[in-house]
Amino acid sequence: MRYSQLLKYITPHRRTLLAVVALLLAGTAVTLLNPLIAGKLTQVLLASPDSGGLSIRFILLAWLALMVIKALLSLSSSYLVGSTGALMSAELRSRVYEHMQILPMAYYHERKQGDVLSLLSNDAEIISRFVTDTLVQILPLVLTFFAAFAIMAWLDLTIAVLAALLMPAYYIVMKLLGRKIRPLSSAWIKSWSGMVAFVNENLGLMPVIKSFVREPLESRRFDERNTELLTISRRQIWLSSLLSPAVSLLAGAGSLLLLWVAISHMESGQLQPSELVSLLLYVVLLTRPLAGLANVYGQIMRSRGAAERLLEFFAEQSEPTDKATKPIEHVAGRIEFKDITYAYPGRPPILENFILQIEAGETIALTGPNGAGKSTLVHLLMRFMEPASGRILIDGTDISQVQLGSLRRQIGLVAQNTLLLNGTVAENIAYGHPLAEPDQMKKAAKAARADEFIENLPNGYDTIIGDQGIKLSGGQRQRLSLARTLLKDPPILVLDEATAMFDPEGEVSFIAESKDLLEERTVILITHRPASLALAERIVEMKLACSNHF
Repeated sequence: MRYSQLLKYITPHRRTLLAVVALLLAGTAVTLLNPLIAGKLTQVLLASPDSGGLSIRFILLAWLALMVIKALLSLSSSYLVGSTGALMSAELRSRVYEHMQILPMAYYHERKQGDVLSLLSNDAEIISRFVTDTLVQILPLVLTFFAAFAIMAWLDLTIAVLAALLMPAYYIVMKLLGRKIRPLSSAWIKSWSGMVAFVNENLGLMPVIKSFVREPLESRRFDERNTELLTISRRQIWLSSLLSPAVSLLAGAGSLLLLWVAISHMESGQLQPSELVSLLLYVVLLTRPLAGLANVYGQIMRSRGAAERLLEFFAEQSEPTDKATKPIEHVAGRIEFKDITYAYPGRPPILENFILQIEAGETIALTGPNGAGKSTLVHLLMRFMEPASGRILIDGTDISQVQLGSLRRQIGLVAQNTLLLNGTVAENIAYGHPLAEPDQMKKAAKAARADEFIENLPNGYDTIIGDQGIKLSGGQRQRLSLARTLLKDPPILVLDEATAMFDPEGEVSFIAESKDLLEERTVILITHRPASLALAERIVEMKLACSNHF
């Protein structure tokens, strides 16, 4: 896996990052001057007062100027790194979210919501931090290391060679510890996404949890996941915390060894005291890049898992693009299913050589046992998924050859499980038509027989209905969902158990009031209820693993 593969998904902000690197390099250059100034100061202090040369005060003022420059460079680079990191994180999250929306429904059927949410939150943040906090630090660290090593070689070649011989020990330590960090990173994200998925599921099941008095049990189940995550986090933190100090300890021990040799060289006259001071500071300076590079190595191991997950996610096949396809418009509504075969992954075919014709303006009811493929037909019609074989035609046009958005605009779906926005009534009705005028929304609500209960709500169309319309009754949610679909004004209307939430009297009333809505539309009713079946001009009974022709 190469990090370069992620560049097409991340806006690199090259100019800003290059400016950051330039500032860091300037800071490195200033840092490398400090030991030389310290050595010069030592030389002046050991010289006789009348020997001439630079004054102590001048050297101290120059040193102070370098400190000010270093502080300004650090401030500028820190701000640029932080702001660029936040921007890159936001842009990567946008890329992830955009890709989420173009993936087929099958992708979400096979994954936990926690896994998907972790891509958007945790993984995107890890990668942006790696680029801004880690990647841009590599060049200054490497430059500091080699520059300090080169100056050490200039001052004393023997000590520089000895320092080079100590490098393999540092590498081995980083490799051994880093090898353990990577699998822990993958285990952490798996545990984290599992916990998020668990909480998300339980929030939706809260009424069931309370009705079965499962609060203590669910708390224990959460504690198990939370404890697992804590255990992995502690192991990860321990190894990450150990890596940099372990390398620093080795570097410190090596520095003392180098200092021992340097002192012997000074005693033999090979080094001057001022050179010894500079050499000692360069040895100390050499240990910082080693510790920094050890930290970079640990960050690389942690971010590899996130990078691999994101690359796998972006490699997922999206829904068919609209390139080289034409929109479908002015639909009359004649639908043909020709020899359709479809099977969910790992299961036998739910539809096999299925044939059905629905005339334009016809109201047809699909009945049959659960698992016969009634809702699957609708999902295939809307191209939420693709058949293994066969063709679906609307007005004689193969829907696989038309623009996906234009196809879905021709079909209105009112499902049994209404999916509503946690917003106002008006926002939900206008969900598919955000620019709709209030009069248009009220017309759709009236057609769905929802206007009466809406007007009786505390704030009418501005009433907040809560998550999934929790503040409304089941029948009210169905009517609101129908109003949302009618505002779309589709020529093909699908009512998938749309009256399941009604009591018998409410269903009869709803059916009686809805007859005028079905005129001049092609309507597919998926229902088992006699009152709804009475609306249909034709009833098609589907069977398990059906191969019937209708």
